[in-house]
Amino acid sequence: MRRTRSLPQKRRNMPVPLLQVENNTGSGRNRLGLLLYLLSVYLVPALILGATLAALLSWDSSFHSGRPQTLPLRALSDAGGTSTPAQALAQLRLQAPVSRLETRLAETPFWIVFNVAPSASTQQPAMVEFPSRHAVDISCWDALSLAPLGSGERSGGNGGISRIKAGFALSLEDTASSEVLCRMRFVGPARLSVLQWPADQLQLSAYEFHRNAGLLDGGLLVLAAFVLVTAIILRSGTYVLFAAWLVVNLRMAALSAGWDTQWLGRNVPQEWLLQTRLLTTALYFTLTIMLFSTLFRDDLPKVGHGWLLKLAQWTCLPLLVLSVALPFRVFLPFIWVATGVCIAVLVFFMARIVKLTPSRSAFWYSGSIAVTLMASLYEVLAAALGFEALIGTVNSVTAALSSSLLAALAIAEQIRAEQQQRLAAQAELEHTYEAMPIGLFTLDLQGRFLSANPALTAMLEADVLAPGNNLWSGYFGEEGWSRLHRLVHQQAQGELALDGAGGPGPAARRFMARAALARGKIEGSLQDVTTQWRATEELRFLALNDSLTKVSNRRGIELMLTAAIAEVTEARPLTLAYLDLDRFKLINDLYGHAAGDEILREVCVRITGMLQGAQQIGRVGGDEFVIVMPDTAIAPAAWACRGIIDRIGTEPYRIGDKAFQVRGSIGLIEIDPGASIRDVMANADRACRAAKKNASNGLVVYERDSSVFRERQAEMVLVEQLSAADATDFLYLEMQPIMSLSAPYGSLNFEVLLRMRGRDGAVLQAGEVIPAAESSGRIGMIDRWVLSTTLAWLAASRGRLRATQFVCMNLSGASLNDERFVQDALAMLAASPAEAGRLCMEITESVALHDLDNTRRFIDQVRSCGVKIALDDFGAGYTSFSYLKELPADVMKIDGSFIVDMNANPANITIVEAIVALAASLGMRTIAEWAEDQATVQTLVELGVDYVQGYAVARPQSPDMLLTHTSAAGFIQDPSVRVYVQTLGLEGNGPGPDLLDLMRFNRGS
Repeated sequence: MRRTRSLPQKRRNMPVPLLQVENNTGSGRNRLGLLLYLLSVYLVPALILGATLAALLSWDSSFHSGRPQTLPLRALSDAGGTSTPAQALAQLRLQAPVSRLETRLAETPFWIVFNVAPSASTQQPAMVEFPSRHAVDISCWDALSLAPLGSGERSGGNGGISRIKAGFALSLEDTASSEVLCRMRFVGPARLSVLQWPADQLQLSAYEFHRNAGLLDGGLLVLAAFVLVTAIILRSGTYVLFAAWLVVNLRMAALSAGWDTQWLGRNVPQEWLLQTRLLTTALYFTLTIMLFSTLFRDDLPKVGHGWLLKLAQWTCLPLLVLSVALPFRVFLPFIWVATGVCIAVLVFFMARIVKLTPSRSAFWYSGSIAVTLMASLYEVLAAALGFEALIGTVNSVTAALSSSLLAALAIAEQIRAEQQQRLAAQAELEHTYEAMPIGLFTLDLQGRFLSANPALTAMLEADVLAPGNNLWSGYFGEEGWSRLHRLVHQQAQGELALDGAGGPGPAARRFMARAALARGKIEGSLQDVTTQWRATEELRFLALNDSLTKVSNRRGIELMLTAAIAEVTEARPLTLAYLDLDRFKLINDLYGHAAGDEILREVCVRITGMLQGAQQIGRVGGDEFVIVMPDTAIAPAAWACRGIIDRIGTEPYRIGDKAFQVRGSIGLIEIDPGASIRDVMANADRACRAAKKNASNGLVVYERDSSVFRERQAEMVLVEQLSAADATDFLYLEMQPIMSLSAPYGSLNFEVLLRMRGRDGAVLQAGEVIPAAESSGRIGMIDRWVLSTTLAWLAASRGRLRATQFVCMNLSGASLNDERFVQDALAMLAASPAEAGRLCMEITESVALHDLDNTRRFIDQVRSCGVKIALDDFGAGYTSFSYLKELPADVMKIDGSFIVDMNANPANITIVEAIVALAASLGMRTIAEWAEDQATVQTLVELGVDYVQGYAVARPQSPDMLLTHTSAAGFIQDPSVRVYVQTLGLEGNGPGPDLLDLMRFNRGS
């Protein structure tokens, strides 16, 4: 039987709805308990409410003080503040009597005079009250004798003057005259009436005043304390805000009623009072806006017009600053304008909220705002129109209490709505917990299941809450519990792969657990990922292994090699064998790929059977394999490779009724520490190709110090250097003179030769650089550099190269077929027309024949810029006379292999003679390379060769050295050659160029 327990504590903590009473005895509904519950919840609160309304509406007040008599007064503003009592009294006689004084924010002293009315009682002395909370100080005199009657400030009074309620009072007991003169000063929008009271009635009125203040203070402070405690318990900023608003609302009511001079029965210091009033007003404004924004944050987006609320909010901070910085009289207009804007905005939003999203919370808050507005409006109208309050001071108390209680009802309604949402969410959560297809669980810190949903019990095929079955280790082993415990204590949340252990259900299955430590328990989820895990393992195998032979694929081999290379030391050598099956394609072509696939599988089986230790085989191509041999020196590795060649080649492969013989070639290399996989594979492939081509036993071994290995390494280093961003920094040019055999001293022609320095400073010849550049794809960059550098040097040396007719420069085949390079070259030639007219670009025979149309198009383009064309190494390649008529070349360079030993080989003389005759018939000039002695030069002259180049004339020179002579013959060092050359072309041996030679060479220009 399966048992499930979910969210047990949440169920116990769910609130009991109103009118629902549990029977503690378990015997059904307890009628007595229900009756008492109804009495307590409904009847008693109703009786209290009824008694309260009756007391307010019909019962007599304990402080029936009657109504005072308002005395007419004459008032005068003392703008200069220098008038004496006599001067002021004389001016007051001229003023008309009024019922009250309006200061209109003036802070200058005011003089008033009034007549005391006859007292109805001789036993109770009369008193005059000056009820103004804005009065700062007062001094009074007998109008007839000008004898002082007393004076007072907010801190106290003397003589007949005393503080009472919100203002001051004057005792008339010691006054013989019926006319009184007073001087008063005010701060704020003061209104002053002079009220005459019997002494006992004024005392009752003061008691009532302070009683109302205490009622307001006590009621709102208790409510604020309750809300604050609720806020602390609920950790809610909204209720903290509401508690602060209640306190500030209390102070606003006290300010309106005139008892803001006190706080908790203590007098507010006089120097704080005025600025405190301003700050209280600004705070009330700010808190009202923020309370509204917080209570209705969910409804305001539905209402729209958010900019209005932002406008009201932006006024808060300036008002708070101004309330501290400005005096009372200057600040009041700002707060009046801001209050007007705030009231308009709040009324607009409340109307929209009630209309669009009606709720009890909005209704109660609307009532609170309405009460506050009506009380404020009534106070303003009463002050403006001059009528007295309808119900006296209690009006301020009632308004503050009413607005606060209505706001509290709005908060309570919101709490109720939130509680309903939580209950609904809790029910939904419980349903989700039960219906969740993922296993959910709670464990204690000893690894016992405390709760589990049905999905988890179904997954583990056991009642995990039953005694004896509730241990995590029973399903995933002690190691599984240790790993989970360590996971939740090391990080807040994590994921853990677990293998099922114990029992027929979870065994041989894979689970994924996510868990976190929360409130002293382990909360988590569990998923059965066995299917996904097996699929992932299959994909991982296919990602690293060949699908046909099941051995490692190229990626698997690379990972294997990376790990093996990282461990290479002198004590732990590493070798790599590259195996290629010979003529295996023939089997596929004759017998089909099915037969070929079967043979490949059998080859892998045979090789795998011979591998030892960590040696592994991988397939990197159709019939190509790599064998990684860690901890294997080159000698035993070579012995093993010979055994592999014998194993795969001696015994035939039988497929059906057919037998196939397969042989293989292996290239074996020794790997250095830190070698790159690319270099390793390239070296092994190179060794394997050498084995297929040359080795009789099918094996070629490249040891670490072999010359071929070093050459390959040097080439790879050069490729890496050419691929760097600073490759051109290592390039430089040399120039080898080319001498005219008809006028040796008449011209200074030369060939531009590329040189390069390695990072170690060693000089590299063009024969090393060009192949590496072509293999790395950087040949275009080099040819651009050579062309631009040559043109720039020719332009800079133009004045010293007057005897130079042509400058030869080699062009690689890759650049010739690179359209981007061709366009760049044409742009450089067009930018330097004078230098382009001296260039002679050399194109090799093999390049020209590779793409004849493209070569012809290139020649036509550069010749249009004045460039000459030379066919380089003529006779050394696959010479075809038919292509000569297709290429408009100017010069034919005879390959040096025919020149270097021509006097010892008559056949070479015959070939050179034929080439010279062919060039002459086609209108081309000839240049012979590799001329190294006087005899060779003499033979070339006899054969009619036009120009000669070689060590007999000069070795390659630096560009600066080339400028030290005015002709190519000037570089000759061999005396015999120099003597012989002096006999050539005696008519053209002057310092200037051979004009006839120049005209012949430039005939095509």
